[in-house]
Amino acid sequence: MKSRMNVNKAEPGIYRAMDAADKLVKEFNIDPKLKELIKMRVSQINGCGYCIDYHTKEALSIGETNQRLFALAAWWETPFFTDEERAALKLTEEVTHIAHHGVSDETYRVAAELLGEQKLAQVIFITITINSWNRIAIPVHMVAGED
Repeated sequence: MKSRMNVNKAEPGIYRAMDAADKLVKEFNIDPKLKELIKMRVSQINGCGYCIDYHTKEALSIGETNQRLFALAAWWETPFFTDEERAALKLTEEVTHIAHHGVSDETYRVAAELLGEQKLAQVIFITITINSWNRIAIPVHMVAGED
């Protein structure tokens, strides 16, 4: 695949805005591994090869296991994820597919119960941010491995 455009060169303000969102996400009190799992799962759903590649490397660099990374696409079928991670991943999927059915009351209730309001808000924002990155990377064909 060949890249169609370098968004940062075409309109640097877009990257400045996205970088500001990423800086905020880094400050969140959520396990760094879970942040990367959220980013990877959203990117799997959206089919963003660039972001899957990038966040897989990030996850591995902070000690995430191959087993959990391989199982992420079917996390609900494995015993490898904590209840908190499962709630976050379920919420992440429903926010990413928001046009289909919104976020169910049950998903929201469980996530709020296990995560608390602050982490719930943070998971939603992480999900929104990586969805935005996917929607930048996919149309312009950002190429995996070209960091």
